[in-house]
Amino acid sequence: MTDRPPRGGSSSAEDYLPWLIVGAAAVVFLGFLGVWLGGTLGAAVSGSGWNPPPFGLTTLSSLVQDGPAALWPDASAASVIAGIAVTAGLLIGLIVVVVLLFRGRGRRTPGLAGRKELAAMLPKGAAARALQLRPGLKKATGGKPAPDDTGNLLGDLDPNGPELRSSYEDVELDLMAPRAGKSTGIAVPRVLRARGCVLLTSNKSDVYAVTRAERERAGQVWTFDPQGIAHTPRALWWDMLADARDIEGARRLAGHFVGAVNDDASKRDFWISAAQNTLTALFHAAAKGDRRVDEVLGWLADPADRTPIDLLRDAGMHALAEQLRGTVQGAVETRDGIYETARQCVSCLLDPRIAAWVTPDPVMPEFRPDHHVLGSGTLYLLSKDGGGSAAGVIAAVADSVLRAGVRAAERMGGRLEPPMTAILDEAANVCRISDLPDLYSHLGSRGINIVTLLQSYRQGSRVWGEAGMDALWGAATVKLLGAGLDDADFVEKVSRLVGEHDVRTVSHSRSKEGRTRSTSYRLQRILPADRIRALPKGTALLLATGVRPALIRLRPWYAEPGAERIQAAAAAEQHAITVRAAKELSR
Repeated sequence: MTDRPPRGGSSSAEDYLPWLIVGAAAVVFLGFLGVWLGGTLGAAVSGSGWNPPPFGLTTLSSLVQDGPAALWPDASAASVIAGIAVTAGLLIGLIVVVVLLFRGRGRRTPGLAGRKELAAMLPKGAAARALQLRPGLKKATGGKPAPDDTGNLLGDLDPNGPELRSSYEDVELDLMAPRAGKSTGIAVPRVLRARGCVLLTSNKSDVYAVTRAERERAGQVWTFDPQGIAHTPRALWWDMLADARDIEGARRLAGHFVGAVNDDASKRDFWISAAQNTLTALFHAAAKGDRRVDEVLGWLADPADRTPIDLLRDAGMHALAEQLRGTVQGAVETRDGIYETARQCVSCLLDPRIAAWVTPDPVMPEFRPDHHVLGSGTLYLLSKDGGGSAAGVIAAVADSVLRAGVRAAERMGGRLEPPMTAILDEAANVCRISDLPDLYSHLGSRGINIVTLLQSYRQGSRVWGEAGMDALWGAATVKLLGAGLDDADFVEKVSRLVGEHDVRTVSHSRSKEGRTRSTSYRLQRILPADRIRALPKGTALLLATGVRPALIRLRPWYAEPGAERIQAAAAAEQHAITVRAAKELSR
């Protein structure tokens, strides 16, 4: 006896024979139906009346032997043939549509989520959820909100499904390699479709150039560009020390500058921790004494200057003053090491072009985070990465806006209305908020829809440590994994998360008694690691809380309605950037 499964899981010709018979019968039936119905309609149109012949084998035999004239003898032959042709065309068209629909469904990877599992993200489900989360939306829209009022557009369900939207309560983490569609398919569409205020960080000017003109229609645009990414002239200043008026704010401000130079937040040695404590005391002293950033730099340059200690004592912060005094009066080698580390952390402020953005200027308007979060304006935070970058300042501004949004939400009863959109593009390079994983756990419930864009899981681990990145991954209620993920361990982990599904295997056996057929099932990965790594550009794996994974197609901004107008404005803005850059180089 032999027992062999067919190669490639295919069946023998004998297995297909019943289906061939059924298919041939279906073709004959549909062909006869088309001729019978079309000929009757053609005869009726020609004036012979509705006189259909019997729908049976006798009529079919007569049709084959004698042609249509034998069935409709009183009708015009041309009318009968025309009716048959039109009806046959309609039937063929219907069959083609059905085949295409089933073919499209067949391309969907087995085991991934479909329409039923993703019902809450489909247009109807997203609208219902938005009306629950935003009570004022029902009154403002009459219960029929616009699509962009119902949530963030993620993309279209692959291969030909409807659009999917996350709610404004979701917080998102997106991992994609460079040039995989982060800007065109995520950052730009989110900025363009945002209903409330917007916060965007980036180390490039592409998103800024595409979206600036459109966002000016929605509200005031603020561009914080201390290193000339978009070569925009300074038109604002931000009070960096305003948040340092309490100890928590001063510590957070110091942490942003420390985080900008510390490559791994999980590895903080004595000098880094001591430098953060010293900067906390100096920032708090400057804020309490209404001093400026340049004075803080002067205190760092001269540890013997007792001005910050006196300011802290005058403000009633005696414990903090004594701690600072102990650092200053400690061993010279230790003190100098702490102060030198602190100087390195804030070295970007030695550049007068950067310091000007955080120094009071009576001529320029002041950017107020507490005002920004209540409107529909846009804040672009642009900075280079690497040495000498203004990443510490950028992280401080972003954190100040997020905290202002939380306070505003608390005053509104718990949730910002309209929701705030925060897109932290290149977060690991230019916006290292040290406790970002902790913020994720409650920003969504405050109506702050935050999206963090990273190039890889490992990139985030270098900034927040393994534990911090795990916390960020776990707190994100929506995760998009795009093309170009080359970390083998991470991709294997994702493959296990996606899970397995049953695969049907047919085997045939031959013996003296005859031939038998058996069916068995085995578990197989829904998406093996190599397939996740090879996701095409413009697609992404969607991992949403409480839903099976799904494959989606991103919707790039240039393929949407109105793209021509946006492209024209983007070209004009990019030309202006080029002109400004040329002028700066000629100076």
